[in-house]
Amino acid sequence: MCELLGMSANVPTDICFSFTGLMQRGGRTGPHKDGWGIVLYEGKAIREFRDSQPSYQSAVAELVKQYPIKSCIVISHIRQANSGRVCLENTHPFIRELWGRKWTFAHNGQLKKAKQALPLSFYLPVGTTDSEHAFCWMLAQIRQQFPVMPEQPEPIWQAIHQLCCQLNEYGVFNLLLSEANYLYAFCSTKLSWLTRRAPFAEAILKDAELKIDFQKETTPNDVVTVIATEPLTTNETWNTLEPGELAVFQLGELVSTIKAKE
Repeated sequence: MCELLGMSANVPTDICFSFTGLMQRGGRTGPHKDGWGIVLYEGKAIREFRDSQPSYQSAVAELVKQYPIKSCIVISHIRQANSGRVCLENTHPFIRELWGRKWTFAHNGQLKKAKQALPLSFYLPVGTTDSEHAFCWMLAQIRQQFPVMPEQPEPIWQAIHQLCCQLNEYGVFNLLLSEANYLYAFCSTKLSWLTRRAPFAEAILKDAELKIDFQKETTPNDVVTVIATEPLTTNETWNTLEPGELAVFQLGELVSTIKAKE
């Protein structure tokens, strides 16, 4: 399967350290060699990089690793293809517009028979993956329920959780999703997160010989949350989401969790 990486921060922050660990899993320390992508929000706009080559040997990934782009929300994905051929249009994250905002979607898992069961309407895929089909269906459902953006976000959170649970019935649906304000993380089988805040300490990557002292790189007011399929560091305590749980992050803080009904 694929692997996910997300970040939510209260100040523009680069993701070079975490991305360095993730990209090693794209063909060197892991089997996810069928392309990769990353979206970094700057306000409501985005920077987008992707490549169908394995991330550990991609020149574009090396650029992202070395280029400290500052962002408050990041979504990244490394792919192990199981639906759709290896090509650029099938690499995650996928992006669509709703309410004048760019929504970004990255998925880990496989959704059997979802294409047959979930007909599309407003949004259509560019590639052939079940993931992009699920995103097009999901965003159209949100658009139908909320023709205009609600004044309060909680109804959207509930709708997203309900749609995630529905998609989860077709297989494995680990998700990162954002519309420039909130970062949503839905766990089907495996998703972990941690929040770094003062007093900051040293972190050591699991997949590369690299460590960083965040105390030297941050201010006392910084709050940064990282979400990953598998923990990226060896010396930090990561939280694990429960199957069926949706976590909502804003400005580095966990603002809501919605769990599966018993």
